[in-house]
Amino acid sequence: MRRELTMACFDKASPALKEILLKLYRAEKHVEIDHHLYEFGSVEYHIQSPAADLNHNYLSISTPLLSQGVLQSYGFSRYTLQMIKELCSDAIEIVDPPREGYQLTLKIDFSKIPREKDPEKVMTQISSVQAIILSSQLKEMLENVNSQVMYQGMYKPMKLVYHPREPFYVIKQPRKITAVFPMRFKEPSDVIIATAFFQELVDVGSSEKWAKAPPCTWSPIPPPELQGEPLEDLTTNGGFVSFDISSRHVEGKKLDKTVWGLLNFYAYVKTHVKCTKGFTQRRMQKRLESLVEVRNWKSEKSKVAQLFTVLHKEKQEQDKDVKRVKGTFPAHLHL
Repeated sequence: MRRELTMACFDKASPALKEILLKLYRAEKHVEIDHHLYEFGSVEYHIQSPAADLNHNYLSISTPLLSQGVLQSYGFSRYTLQMIKELCSDAIEIVDPPREGYQLTLKIDFSKIPREKDPEKVMTQISSVQAIILSSQLKEMLENVNSQVMYQGMYKPMKLVYHPREPFYVIKQPRKITAVFPMRFKEPSDVIIATAFFQELVDVGSSEKWAKAPPCTWSPIPPPELQGEPLEDLTTNGGFVSFDISSRHVEGKKLDKTVWGLLNFYAYVKTHVKCTKGFTQRRMQKRLESLVEVRNWKSEKSKVAQLFTVLHKEKQEQDKDVKRVKGTFPAHLHL
C-alpha cells in the first residue's frame, strides 16, 4: 500500500490523481494497485486496481463538506450525484454503499470509454470529482438566487468550510446571495498588503468597466448579516470581504466561474500577498545595489547623470513588476 501527499493547486482536477489514472489506462497489462493519495484540505483518495477484478478500478474519496447539513442520511443530493455521473457516464458507476471511511466510491471501466473521446480529457474530468462535490453544493445555493420560496431561517448565514481554518458565509437575501469572507493573516506585513488589495478591489469593482462584476465591499468590522455568529469566527485582523451575487452572475457558464472563484478566493489572496512580498524584496535588493554602485563612482558629474539613469531603469522595471503582481488575481472573478 502506497501513501502520497500533494500540495494545493487552483486546478479543478487533481494532477496527481490524473497521473495515476492515466498510468492505469495506458498500462499494456493489468497493474495491481492499492494507493492512498492525500491533498490539501484533508482530502483523501484511495485508488484500487485489485487482481481479483481485472476489468475495473475503484476510486474512493473522503473530503470535508462545505456544510455539514449538505450530506443527507442517504448520501449526497440528487443534484450532486447527477453531476458526478456526468463526469463520464459511459465509464463510471457510483458504488452504493461506498467503501468504509469514504463518502463516495466510483467503479471505473476504462474499456467503456468511447473511442471518439480523448482519454486524457476523460481522466481530467474524473480527477475533478472532489471539486465537483464541493462546487455542486455551492451551485445549488446560487442557482436559487431568485427563488421567492420562504422557509424558516432562510436569512440566517450558512457557514461553509472549504479549508478548516478558512470558513466563509453565504447569506440568502431577496434577489441576491451575499458571500462574506473573514480574512486572517499571520504576519502584520501580510495584513497591510491584503487590505490595500481589498481597497483596490472595491475601487476597481465600482468602476464602469467592471459594472457587471459582483459588487465587492470591505469592512474592518463584521457586516450586520453576521450578527450572532461565534466570536472566534468574527475575530480577524484583515477585516471582511463581501461579494453580492445576483442572477446575472450565475447565468450559463458564469455559474461555474463564480463558484470556483468563491471557493478559491482565500487562495488567490494568499498568492497575491506572496507575490507582492517577493516583488518588494526584489525591489529593495535592486535599490541597495544601485545605491552602492552610485557611491563607487568617482566623478561627481557622472554620479548625478548615472543616478538618473539608474532611477529611470528602476521605474521601468517597477512598472513591469506591478503589472505582473496585479496579474496574480484571476480575471474570471470580474464577471
